Amino acid sequence: MLQKRIVVCLDVRDGRVTKGVRFKNNVEIGDPVALARQYYETGADELVFYDITASAEGRGIMIEVVRQVAAQIFIPFSVGGGLASLEDMRAVLLAGAEKVSLNSQAVKNPAILREGAARFGRQCIVLGMDALADEAMPSGYRVVINGGRTPTDLDALDWARQAVSLGAGEIVLNSIDADGTREGYECRLTGMISRAVSVPVVASGGAGKPEHLLEVFQEGSADAALVASMVHYGDYTVPGIKAFLAEQGVPVRENIG
Repeated sequence: MLQKRIVVCLDVRDGRVTKGVRFKNNVEIGDPVALARQYYETGADELVFYDITASAEGRGIMIEVVRQVAAQIFIPFSVGGGLASLEDMRAVLLAGAEKVSLNSQAVKNPAILREGAARFGRQCIVLGMDALADEAMPSGYRVVINGGRTPTDLDALDWARQAVSLGAGEIVLNSIDADGTREGYECRLTGMISRAVSVPVVASGGAGKPEHLLEVFQEGSADAALVASMVHYGDYTVPGIKAFLAEQGVPVRENIG
């Protein structure tokens, strides 16, 4: 049975890690380089780094911060925010990332998924998707871009399938409704997407306690779970989360620290 991954998310704005609720009312958490090192040393399986205002501000990613974070860790590292071309992706990979996450730019230019997979390999290409519950959509969820600011006409399920067909090798699926609430993942959304695509799906948005990860692994069929608030605020640790999941029979990787 494949091991489930615990992925820690660093949302970065103006060079600092920040966290909000449903993409609003963000508060500063700390330095991304120091936090990355801390989470690596305490057993995170992967890290994701999102420059959360790059797309909305129409600028490139903070490449020097990416380079500094990559120098501190020795686990898979995914980077997203404002990546609009193959050169942008190449720069991030050369800076030390193993994967590039494409969200708003993939919606605006879907061909970038195919081009990125052809150039760097499907395993490097992650679709980041922010979805909002909307009964007007066939699946019940609408894709939203630009950091939750801009609704699209895309149905979440249709977009997931299309993105995988174009070359996405993984999907990080974030529920805007659950994001930052710490009330649990949107398991209905996660399960629907997980069962519809052939690539790993990382559940994102809503983790507040270890039981929420157990739920999304069992009911949502997630391959990995992203955590932020529950570890940023010190209420839980990655080793503690893994210990709980192991006790429940969920296969997880041993802590390195």
